[in-house]
Amino acid sequence: MERFSIVYRLAGSETDAYSKAEDICLEQTVEFPGELVPEGVIREHIVGRIEDFQPEAADSYRVTVSFAIETAARELTQLLNVIFGNISIKPGYRVEEIRLPESITKAYRGPRFGKRGLRERLNVAERPLLFSALKPMGLSAEDLARLAYQLALGGIDIIKDDHGLTNQDYAPFHERVQLCARAVERANRETGQQCIYVANVTAPYGEVAQRASFARDCGAGGLLVAPGLVGFDTMRSLAEDDRLGLPIFSHPALLGSYVLSPQHGLSHFALFGQITRLAGADGSIYPNFGGRFSFSREECRSIVQGTSVSMGHLKTIFPCPGGGMSIGSIPDMIRVYGSDVIFLVGGGLFKHGPDIVENCRYFRSLVEGVS
Repeated sequence: MERFSIVYRLAGSETDAYSKAEDICLEQTVEFPGELVPEGVIREHIVGRIEDFQPEAADSYRVTVSFAIETAARELTQLLNVIFGNISIKPGYRVEEIRLPESITKAYRGPRFGKRGLRERLNVAERPLLFSALKPMGLSAEDLARLAYQLALGGIDIIKDDHGLTNQDYAPFHERVQLCARAVERANRETGQQCIYVANVTAPYGEVAQRASFARDCGAGGLLVAPGLVGFDTMRSLAEDDRLGLPIFSHPALLGSYVLSPQHGLSHFALFGQITRLAGADGSIYPNFGGRFSFSREECRSIVQGTSVSMGHLKTIFPCPGGGMSIGSIPDMIRVYGSDVIFLVGGGLFKHGPDIVENCRYFRSLVEGVS
């Protein structure tokens, strides 16, 4: 008879919001007319239950609805379906927070490395970690590998494929991954660092696992996945695959529409923090405030909270703010995020000056000693 709870923000008057809450109870479970729901266990246990109903603003209410743990079927796909399946098609419903008992979270391994494990993997104990991307799209595999070598030589900790690099003719996946992994390995031998190359394995369904295995065999140190494109459960399956054993970084492509409305969708806290952790990512990439996207400082702080809020045995993960960040913004970012963060700077590294290796070293100097 155990239950899990979801906190929703429901738009409208008190009457409208309460009607929405009642709708959630039915729509997200039995999807059946309330007056026709059979008496007994279905009505008393399976149907959702309003646990709390509080005004939040003049036109919205904060409502907690609980569901029987059996409705989630120990499947991430079904858990997400119960949380926000059919009501995602209706305006005025927003998921704010997910509250799961251990009886639910124990069904998921979650992040394999988390913050501590990733720091150990990179041999960086305290300072913020440095992340960069191979770009622009259109470079050959050889040029991308040359860039990966320069970034690693300059002291970047994690070098990822740009999320738009998949299997284009000018930089085919297999050739690019082989060359980039070798380039980073060569730089590590010269610097003594433990930089990792992260291959983008976002791909058609039948190729995701194959590309992930190939990347691992080539020496890639991590995988980039866009769960909005391939599905959160696909990312979960990669994270839980012991044959891979690689850290996973989640990219937000196609997820933006879930969080852009204050009255509908998913909160930044729930999507980029909690759901991303459930699906096994060790780092959650998202657009930082002050860049070329619209996320606010408060929304970014809520993501940080979601990556570290208690969720049973699930490890805490790194927030990875990026999206138009400049090197010059790093001091302000440190004041906001502290040291438990991975700063993702892409194009900003090129704007700083003509020498990419020196730009990376300057980037690194800004975070040295921060703890």
